[in-house]
Amino acid sequence: MNKLKLAGLALAFPLTALAAPAFAADGECGSVTEAEMNWASAGVAAWVDKIILENGYGCDVTLVTGDTMPTFTSMNEKGEPDIAPELWVNAVKVALDKAVSEDRLVIAAEILKDGGEEGWWIPKYVADAHPEIKTVDDALAHPELFPDPEEPSMGGVYNCPSGWNCQISTANRFKAHKAEEKGFKLVDTGSAAGLDGSIANAYESKKGWLGYYWAPTAILGKYPMVKLDAGVPNDKQAWDECNSQADCVDPKPNAYPTSDVYTVVTKEFSEKNAIAMDYLSKREWSNKTVGEFLAWQADNQGTNEDTAYYFLENYPDVWKAWVSEDVAKKVEDAL
Repeated sequence: MNKLKLAGLALAFPLTALAAPAFAADGECGSVTEAEMNWASAGVAAWVDKIILENGYGCDVTLVTGDTMPTFTSMNEKGEPDIAPELWVNAVKVALDKAVSEDRLVIAAEILKDGGEEGWWIPKYVADAHPEIKTVDDALAHPELFPDPEEPSMGGVYNCPSGWNCQISTANRFKAHKAEEKGFKLVDTGSAAGLDGSIANAYESKKGWLGYYWAPTAILGKYPMVKLDAGVPNDKQAWDECNSQADCVDPKPNAYPTSDVYTVVTKEFSEKNAIAMDYLSKREWSNKTVGEFLAWQADNQGTNEDTAYYFLENYPDVWKAWVSEDVAKKVEDAL
């Protein structure tokens, strides 16, 4: 990797300390404030934006620390920062719809073009060896392919760590598909590290694995997995009222909802910075791409900045589709 830029790490400014956004004259980009949100894919996106906007368009980009609710609330109530690069809409849908309808915020793009994915997955090598396994019920018909780690005579379904909402939804799916009657146990993974480790261990020994995971993530970027079809479409009302609830008495099979993941900007910024908006409206990537660079980040203990440079150097076909040839040349010259 080329030498990284080490200066200008504007990470320590609280949202409340931001000055009012400064806008440039027509044809110029000017000052931009963007949240470096505290999960890897969003943090890398902020650094990719900073590198492209500064080197390709002459913007002056300041990154500030962010998280879903604090960033959304600050943008909605105070108009700062200008950009939230990766907002998982399910967490703020009602409030976001209201903010958009009342002209405070604007959805600039759908940054994850696949949406955020949740579900039950199996290793690709198992799917390749058993092409008949397409759905959750197909997998549950073969407990011998997915042995429980403590009791190999039974199948095992790996659950989420305690305290995560997906622990509830996975247990409800397990019940809805009558997995216990089909010879399966629900495996308590204990922690996020335990869940990740179970996939890594399965891959190392080429054993079967069945359980909950989500994308985009470093684990699915490193270990190719195939998501099983639920066998039914998502019933949103049933999901909200039962499948995702701890007190769901009689869950029915249901597909996990796809999470819309947007880049959101303030209305004022959208109207006064056409240059940045033109770029942001085109900026999107797939879960596969995100998973791959997150796997690189995890393996190399890379920062968000490191990983942004890795992405720009290794995925030119992706990001060059977002910009003109002259902008691409400026960005490449800066790498």
